[in-house]
Amino acid sequence: MFQIQDTLVSLDVIEKEFCCDLQQCKGCCCIEGDAGAPLEPQEAKQIEQNLDMLLPMMSATARDVVTDKGIAYHDREGELVTQVVDGKDCVFSRTDAQGWCYCVIERAFKEGKIGFNKPISCHLYPIRLHRFPTFTAVEYHRWDICHCARKLGKHLHLPLYVFLKEPLCRRFGEDYYNELDLTAKEWKKQCSLTS
Repeated sequence: MFQIQDTLVSLDVIEKEFCCDLQQCKGCCCIEGDAGAPLEPQEAKQIEQNLDMLLPMMSATARDVVTDKGIAYHDREGELVTQVVDGKDCVFSRTDAQGWCYCVIERAFKEGKIGFNKPISCHLYPIRLHRFPTFTAVEYHRWDICHCARKLGKHLHLPLYVFLKEPLCRRFGEDYYNELDLTAKEWKKQCSLTS
């Protein structure tokens, strides 16, 4: 692991190659799993404040879930996560006629209807953040459904942290990303010297 500011970054974040291949997976990470997407408290507040704008974009079933249970719940680990439909689909996910899954929060943001993007946990995926009292661990989460993303990343020689530059800058800032990038380049240089 590397220390970057107040985080400890897994070596996998620098060494693994990754690039979402939506042509293959069609965004299935929004509709697979056994819990919703992790939410920051301020994200839940923003969603609540903009729910009138988002509800018409959601499926009827998702609207019913949100009306009945709210937008979020605490999972088994006590983490705040988005509500799900039928035990797996995020309530903010929709599937179009071609079978492509998309996030209504992200779509509303890109269309200029709301002033915030999808939850940072979704934007950063497959990086997961784990908070501890004195630091945050920045780790790579390996999921079988992302096989095509690992394959495409390897084909493109695209490091995970480079693929996720935008959300890393969104969450930690450009100075953080630049430090991470420099650290990664120095690490790779050292590895090439010793191999």
